[in-house]
Amino acid sequence: MNEISTLYRILDANLDRAREGLRVIEEWCRFGLENAQLSTQCKQLRQELAHWHHPPLRVARDTPNDPGTQITHPQEAVRSDLPTVVQANLCRVQEALRVLEEYSKVYDVNMAAACKQMRYQVYTLDTQLQPRVRLQQLLAAPLYLVTSPSDQLVAVVEAALQGGLKLVQYRAKQTADDQRLAVAGTLCQLCHQYNALFIVNDRIDIAVAVDADGVHLGQQDLTMAVARRLLGPDKLVGRSTTNPQEMARAIQEQADYIGVGPIYETPTKAGKAAVGHEYIRYANQHAPMPYYAIGGIDEHNLGEVLAAGAQRVAVVRAIMNAPSPTQMVRQMLQQFPTPTPQVTQIQAT
Repeated sequence: MNEISTLYRILDANLDRAREGLRVIEEWCRFGLENAQLSTQCKQLRQELAHWHHPPLRVARDTPNDPGTQITHPQEAVRSDLPTVVQANLCRVQEALRVLEEYSKVYDVNMAAACKQMRYQVYTLDTQLQPRVRLQQLLAAPLYLVTSPSDQLVAVVEAALQGGLKLVQYRAKQTADDQRLAVAGTLCQLCHQYNALFIVNDRIDIAVAVDADGVHLGQQDLTMAVARRLLGPDKLVGRSTTNPQEMARAIQEQADYIGVGPIYETPTKAGKAAVGHEYIRYANQHAPMPYYAIGGIDEHNLGEVLAAGAQRVAVVRAIMNAPSPTQMVRQMLQQFPTPTPQVTQIQAT
């Protein structure tokens, strides 16, 4: 096969790959976010790529003899949720545009320059979509593990992830900073390996350092505005609340989610009186953002918490101290109502 034919096949394959990926993202912007601006942006990028998809490139295509059609990966066969589909295709488009940019330098320098600019536009699109993708992942995660100190912390978290857990908060208030940073980095990579969100408790600096998905703040921590300025606009910020006044503050700060509790007395919040189911009912009426009921919740009283109106719960000891974290996660997830097959609408700005 001559060099020109090879070049044309590479360009053709990656033009197809980029255009297909953009169409997947466009459909999410259109139907998932109902955002006309982002949908139009994706469409314009597709049309610009179509302009460069010249007939000679298409003619060079040889699908039956392309060895790449037989190469696949297990992760491509199944996607855990819609945000994972979007993220996979954002990566797909970015990679294809980089290939197009490099090989077009041999084919047409104007095409190379155009692909470079499109790649930057997709990076920006990725940044615009990330907060919404992460929030969709959070909405789809009814069970939230908040860790406690353990000699087997990483093993416990991985076992929980193997059970289907999709949201983990690393909480280690008494751990030395260097160790906390190392463990946070390990847990962050582990959570992302299982397509789960990773949140750091309190420490915005550590969340930034390990590229966590967000941070969870207590009432005495930095303000939400500072957290967002340091983390960037694409990360999640949660806030603990124990009463209507604290909830009002979190609403005013526009927290992405809040903790509601402690529902039952718990050693994790020593000295804090249980707020009971009444605060759950208050949250149902007043909290505009997702909330996680927390505090002394386990597999035995989870049904009562759900019956009181909670849709999401956070737990510590129920999973951290379980003989089998994998089985405990599965057992607790089975108690949640089966979600309806629709995408929760999030208004995009």
